[in-house]
Amino acid sequence: MTALNGLFELAYEAAGIADDAAPEFDPAGLRGVRTPSKLVRSVVSAFEIASLDALGKTLGLPVHALLGGKVRDRVDYSAYLFYRWAEHPADGALGEPVPADDWGAALDPEGVVAQARRFAADYGFGSFKLKGGVFPPEEEIAAIKALGKEFPDHPLRLDPNGGWTVDASVHVATELAGTLEYLEDPTPGVEGMAEVRRRTGALLATNMIVTSFEEIPAAFAADAVQVVLSDHHYWGGLHATRELAALCRTYGVALSMHSNTHLGISLAAMTHVASVVPDLRYACDTHRPWQTEDVITEPHVFRDGAVAVSDGPGLGVELDRDAVAALHDRWRRLDIRGRDDVAAMRVAHPDWTQPPLPRW
Repeated sequence: MTALNGLFELAYEAAGIADDAAPEFDPAGLRGVRTPSKLVRSVVSAFEIASLDALGKTLGLPVHALLGGKVRDRVDYSAYLFYRWAEHPADGALGEPVPADDWGAALDPEGVVAQARRFAADYGFGSFKLKGGVFPPEEEIAAIKALGKEFPDHPLRLDPNGGWTVDASVHVATELAGTLEYLEDPTPGVEGMAEVRRRTGALLATNMIVTSFEEIPAAFAADAVQVVLSDHHYWGGLHATRELAALCRTYGVALSMHSNTHLGISLAAMTHVASVVPDLRYACDTHRPWQTEDVITEPHVFRDGAVAVSDGPGLGVELDRDAVAALHDRWRRLDIRGRDDVAAMRVAHPDWTQPPLPRW
């Protein structure tokens, strides 16, 4: 712990952050209020994972052994479904062409079901999560009901990223009672989530209102969240994720894992830490099948919706240094330090602005 505390101090110093710096709003909307502590934990996570990989390779041990030992040989993942156009805009949001794909449009229940069929056929996923908050709630209710009809034995999730009012959230939760495994971040804030829970009894998950240890007491006390979707990038790494899992277990709150465009190293780290968490009740989220590039020599393969836990030294992956160099060059050329989630929309609709939350 002394070494980890020192890493936190170095991260604060490197980022030029004072301990008492004022919090600010996270424009990406993924982590609620952005604080110095959250930023530092994100920095620490990267260094901790690299250190665990190096230590594991030195000792000839897998990272899961360094975390206490795995309790499962494979980690289940959930397919991530998105509303989408059939084609990308002519030019990418960053000024470069975007490669074409053959996924087709998903703008209605039929398109969403077709997307899920492909995920089930190609990767064997046994559960599905629809990224909502795109269309009015009634349309997304219809999509979930269509998925439930097509895949009656597959757990389903819906995540509008805080896009609904409390009343709209209550309506959706009531309409989809018995169909959803859980409803993720239907409305912004602890008070709103707690109200939805009180009025519906629905199981609510979050990766928005609880993304740091400081946010746990208020959310748990209000019964605003019953499933925490952890993310080792947010929480400070793999040891911090184990600590979070222990807290959730103590308070009877379930734990699963959030995905945000991870490549092979992140997916390997996520799989290792997921393998050591005893009470991982729900399949973890993954964007990985949507991505066409990677930074490791042998990208992970999903079989029956799961990734096998590597017993190789460290994370069990090797860097593709040419791929890393190419992506690093792109990062430098395009200056993508500032995240802009609506840039792609502006390519198609130049006047587009992010609607305030809640939207409906």
